[in-house]
Amino acid sequence: MKLIIAIIQPYKLEEVKEELYKAEVNLITVSEVLGHGRQKGVTEVYRGAKETGNLLRKVRLEIAVNENFVEPTIKAIIKGAKTGETGDGKIFVIDLKECIRIRTEERGFTAIG
Repeated sequence: MKLIIAIIQPYKLEEVKEELYKAEVNLITVSEVLGHGRQKGVTEVYRGAKETGNLLRKVRLEIAVNENFVEPTIKAIIKGAKTGETGDGKIFVIDLKECIRIRTEERGFTAIG
């Protein structure tokens, strides 16, 4: 079991969700987050003065998958989120030690669904 965490541009969320659904990945958690990577924020002009905001709005996806869904999930996220520009995001794959479905108390790969 793996936990896939992806940080993407907010405007790409719908495209990523569509690609995930095509890959039969239906269980996701979505959060709005702030952060920056190499682009180090944005510079705006406000009343004639330059202001630099160092945190940008991003979307964080958390997806728990069984081993056979790891690569399809990664490929779906990349296909939906990639623009080729700085700021497209990152994907992290973490070993998931345990998953428990509260309603049925199922554990492991059956709890993920």
